[in-house]
Amino acid sequence: MTHARRKDQPTPQRPPREAFLPVSRADMDARGWDQCDFVYVCGDAYVDHPSFGMSIISRTLEAHGYKVGIICQPDWHDPKSVMALGEPRLAFLVSAGNMDSMVNHYTVAKRRRGKDFYTPGGRMGARPDHAVVVYSNLIRRTYKHVPIVLGGIEASLRRLAHYDYWSDSLKRSVLLDSGADLLLYGMGERSIVEMAEALDGGIPVDQVTWIAGSAYKARSLDDVYDYELLPSYDELVADRLNYARSFAVQYRNMDSITASRLVEPYPKDNLYVVQNPPSAPLSTPELDAVYELPYARAWHPDYDAAGGVPAFDFDEVRFSIAANRGCFGECSFCAITFHQGRVVQVRSHDSVMAEARALTQDPTFKGYITDVGGPTANFGRSACDKQATRGVCSNRRCMWPELCRNMVVEEDSYADLLRDLRQLPGVKKVFVRSGVRFDYTLADKSDKFLDELVRHHVSGQLRLAPEHVSDTVLAAMGKPKRSVYEAFCRRFERATKAAGLEQYVVPYLISSHPGSTMKEAVELAEAVRDMGYMPEQVQDFYPTPSTMSTCMFYTGVDPRNMQPIYVPRDPHEKAMQRALIQYRKPENWKLVHEALMRAGRQDLIGFGPKCLIRPYPPKPAAAGARPGARKGAGKKCAGSQAPGAKKGVSGKKSASGKKPAAGQRRKPSGPRKAK
Repeated sequence: MTHARRKDQPTPQRPPREAFLPVSRADMDARGWDQCDFVYVCGDAYVDHPSFGMSIISRTLEAHGYKVGIICQPDWHDPKSVMALGEPRLAFLVSAGNMDSMVNHYTVAKRRRGKDFYTPGGRMGARPDHAVVVYSNLIRRTYKHVPIVLGGIEASLRRLAHYDYWSDSLKRSVLLDSGADLLLYGMGERSIVEMAEALDGGIPVDQVTWIAGSAYKARSLDDVYDYELLPSYDELVADRLNYARSFAVQYRNMDSITASRLVEPYPKDNLYVVQNPPSAPLSTPELDAVYELPYARAWHPDYDAAGGVPAFDFDEVRFSIAANRGCFGECSFCAITFHQGRVVQVRSHDSVMAEARALTQDPTFKGYITDVGGPTANFGRSACDKQATRGVCSNRRCMWPELCRNMVVEEDSYADLLRDLRQLPGVKKVFVRSGVRFDYTLADKSDKFLDELVRHHVSGQLRLAPEHVSDTVLAAMGKPKRSVYEAFCRRFERATKAAGLEQYVVPYLISSHPGSTMKEAVELAEAVRDMGYMPEQVQDFYPTPSTMSTCMFYTGVDPRNMQPIYVPRDPHEKAMQRALIQYRKPENWKLVHEALMRAGRQDLIGFGPKCLIRPYPPKPAAAGARPGARKGAGKKCAGSQAPGAKKGVSGKKSASGKKPAAGQRRKPSGPRKAK
């Protein structure tokens, strides 16, 4: 963490104030601006780096000749806080930030988090719940007629009616509750420029209705063409199955080529919300251009006194490189597909190398590039060639229940990129931490990428995301079968031995996902037992807006087939399922005992080698692990280790010089990306 300094005293070797976009009238005066074209209001602190959506959108507008000012984390109790830069010429842009504000604020147990990683000093309370709605209404009270355009992940995933886990209710489109004029969903580089050009050309915002990747309100459908009518909001509230059907339609219409225009009626408001088809994916040159904009690559100097912004201060962000976006993995609990789309977009080799060279010139760079990837690191191209001209399939998935026979599996180019990166002067190690889709690697006929990964890009532990071991739950998750994961583990172990190394697979696991009864939860606990380690952290399923799994949670059916699915909702049952994964913790004995009794698995209570717990509670002095079981230790082949195989973590050190703790998720906290 950066040491605190006076606000007027810049940190040594940090970009000067003028390297950032204006955040005050004084900054505008220094640039000779009388008025901003756009004022961007955001729930995050200002970090000018391409890992932050606000920076990408504002720099994109700047590159097209527009004057953009930034208001971060305004006081939502004070209308004057959104007046700091005056009235913009064209529009206010409003975003909650890099995370949904409710996910940012609350754990899955709906407890308030202790730290906001996107606020200076990690301070909580700098932004409101449902930030997009609150900020937009605040602006509207102050500026009655200035257009308001919503964007970012919170608005994107709440663009139509959606289940809100925190209120346990179905909420209207955020367009209605916010009072905004227009919403840009997904990755907005194309749509933001098209919107800006329309407003700059004098077109009223209520007539800007054609932009791909946008949603807007309409009083009638007289001028709306070629659309598919969704159930009305009243129908969704009246019958949860209608919501499942509606979500299935939305999910099938997420491709720029194949998608239809969708219309959601709101009879009581005499309104319709119209969602245009998504924006087209960026080409490689276009994506390169986005990442080559003149970012300051630092937090704003106003935050120096608070110690900076924790989300950026982690090396995982500061010294990571985004090489792609989009994901055709389509994990049910992940919203990436709904936000970024299924078509993978890739930066060029030269662009990534240029960014890496720039990192090596950073005085704080210690030689470790902490990640090179995206939603899934080893997706270096689209799933198949037809997607470029005919779009993605609306009636089938690329990787589930198994890989499509038309898929082109190609990882050699990514392996070449990693090799060239680690050979750069000043680079000691290049890590792959954004996740490897193991079924994709398993299907690769070439061993080139896996060999490169094993020999050079794993520091003792390879973190993978099988998420569960029950094929029933994995099917609900849209994840590959357990046998696929175990086959990869065996291949990884062979490659590791061939390289003369000792390295381990560490799995991420999710408890209480739809489809998981106590039977499946016990099955997962048995698998953890056989893995020979206790995960230090377990992710309870978190019903975040607009995911397939959240739809299951709310409706009790799988929207892909409308078949009923078991949903663990009771907090006590969820606690039992979570405790089963960490059954070695003494404080979990009572919950685990109750869970095993409920599941009829008394055979797992006793003194045998397969038993999870003893028949009686552990004494207070008993600390954690059973004899011979190492806390947090990984294993060579999770789920398939031979009897007597050595357990534990390798002695290799991470970039920080410390052994990484197995099962420990990286900061900043919050929902991680699916792999």
